[in-house]
Amino acid sequence: MTRGSPYGSTSGSPGGLARKSEIAHSLRPMTIYQLSQASQAHTDADWMLDDQEIGQVTVVAYIASVQTQATNSQYMLDDGSGRIEARRWIDSSVDDESERNGIVEGAYVRVSGSLKTFGNKKYINTNLMRPISSPAEIYFHLLEAMTVTLIWERGPPPRPGQNPQDLTSKNNAAGSNTAYSAQPTVVTNDQFSNLPKLHRLIITFMQSQPPNDEGIHVSAIARTVGGDAVTISEALDKLMDDGLVFATIDDSHFKLID
Repeated sequence: MTRGSPYGSTSGSPGGLARKSEIAHSLRPMTIYQLSQASQAHTDADWMLDDQEIGQVTVVAYIASVQTQATNSQYMLDDGSGRIEARRWIDSSVDDESERNGIVEGAYVRVSGSLKTFGNKKYINTNLMRPISSPAEIYFHLLEAMTVTLIWERGPPPRPGQNPQDLTSKNNAAGSNTAYSAQPTVVTNDQFSNLPKLHRLIITFMQSQPPNDEGIHVSAIARTVGGDAVTISEALDKLMDDGLVFATIDDSHFKLID
């Protein structure tokens, strides 16, 4: 989940770096299906789901199979929504007590760690794996994952005493477009008429977004204007060279120069 320049690009501001550190250390409950839908703009980019960056993740699943090697143990996890491998590295100086602790095939476990990929295959690089002691934790995790997802999509629920209609009115007043929902149209500004079509589409999309100090993530740009991550990154590099955009909190967030 960390980036090639993990939360520490020289182009980032102190406030932006603090937020990146906060995301990197946050823990989001997710289902395995959600992990399967997460994507990267390129191999060094952050993992994204629904235009939101993913920090540490936690899932609850049963162990379908276990493979133990000299340096690590590989657990195939299944939570009913999908399957994913979790890898736990073995410290040779410490006795492995996994089986004694109930981390065996067929057991339900909670796994926390970071999402990684190797050979185009996603896996969880674990920093915590423990058995589930109560069936209620399984259902709690599913409800928590749904709640967190809905908060990201729709905002937090009303506070005690707050009228839900007030939130609806504010959302309607803000417009129906989310930060990355607007679709690009052809730029007619003569200032950009000499640019290649892809560059103009990128600029138009960025102009259509609400003001945001963090800028727009390259994956959101790629999904909207089309093209692979390498092409979009090269186009953004050229726009930076032309003095039209700049990187903000890291090397994957960009803003237009006013």
